[in-house]
Amino acid sequence: MNHDSRSYDCDLVVVGASFAGAACALAAARAGLRVVVLERKRDPGEKLRTTGIVVKEAAEQTWLSRAPAGCLHRVERVRLYSPKLRSMALSAPGYYFLTTDTPRLMRWLAQDLVRHGVDLRLGASFTQAERDGEGWRVEGVGRARFLVGADGAKSRVAERTGLGRTHEFLYGIEYEFPGASLPESGALHCFVSKRYAPGYIGWVAQNPTGVQAGLALRHDAEHARVPDIDGFLERVRGVVGLDPAIAPTATRAGLIPCGGPVFPLARDGVMLTGDAAGIVSPVTAGGIHSAWAHGETLGQAIALHALGQGPAPETIARDAAPRFRRKRALRWAFDHFQFDWPFDLLLHSAPLRWAAEQVYFHKRGVRGADAPDSAGELDRSWPRGG
Repeated sequence: MNHDSRSYDCDLVVVGASFAGAACALAAARAGLRVVVLERKRDPGEKLRTTGIVVKEAAEQTWLSRAPAGCLHRVERVRLYSPKLRSMALSAPGYYFLTTDTPRLMRWLAQDLVRHGVDLRLGASFTQAERDGEGWRVEGVGRARFLVGADGAKSRVAERTGLGRTHEFLYGIEYEFPGASLPESGALHCFVSKRYAPGYIGWVAQNPTGVQAGLALRHDAEHARVPDIDGFLERVRGVVGLDPAIAPTATRAGLIPCGGPVFPLARDGVMLTGDAAGIVSPVTAGGIHSAWAHGETLGQAIALHALGQGPAPETIARDAAPRFRRKRALRWAFDHFQFDWPFDLLLHSAPLRWAAEQVYFHKRGVRGADAPDSAGELDRSWPRGG
């Protein structure tokens, strides 16, 4: 290594054991670094703030491809609903999403960290860190060569070390309906509605253990709006076929950064990744993949530099952060020009299909149904993709 490792208690401290933090820690540990992960929750599967929906790229190109099959459910199309509940089915050849048993997935990921030699400290909150020579002295851990904040939208690492903070958010809330099933279980049902989801969408999807349904909307800290998820579900239950007698048993909620990467994202041996870095798509589709890819790249860069084989990882952290230029343009347009009537009028138009392609299928060609479905009359014969 290009430093005296004996003067450090560990090579890397990662704060947060969600997707980006786990990706960073795994990459560094597999390269031989001594890695400590601080996770404030005692159970990685509790109090989740993610939908757990994984795009094809993450399912096939990351460590998540090793996830137990029993915690995954394949979804091969999107059904997009206008405010009047007319719908259009969309798919792309070979493309799919995975909905997950997210608590089980996060517990499996934590177990894999331990299996690969990571010192995972559950129930351990990050409180403070101070610059100490070329490293960082992290309270409760000791002296570390590098520090990575993967601790969410309100990152304490960013606050304590003077890095950039996220300022633009969506607020998401999601209900879980264990044991429930949808007639069209192979679709991600997405609802455009300024009434229920200004600035984003509502969704309903089958997962391995039941059904998840949620809303995300533009967040204004001074005039915070409480999402009317109960009103939303009352409106859409019949359309998607969710039994009205089934009540939710769990709720997830939290802030979703939507303003792009923060600045500064890295300096002097401390870096941010995932939500802490603003590395979430401004329209959120593919958020787990973006977080994982950046976290893994960061872990690899830290390992190479520590082994004397690569440039400063701070530079890599900044350069590898996706800019989301097109999706930020879509974010701006949706924030300023969202009206219900254009979605009803243009549901099957080329511009709307283009926007759906950018959001759901990441520039791939989209196939769509030619005729709209009326509310409650879903086209069950839509061909399965790939």
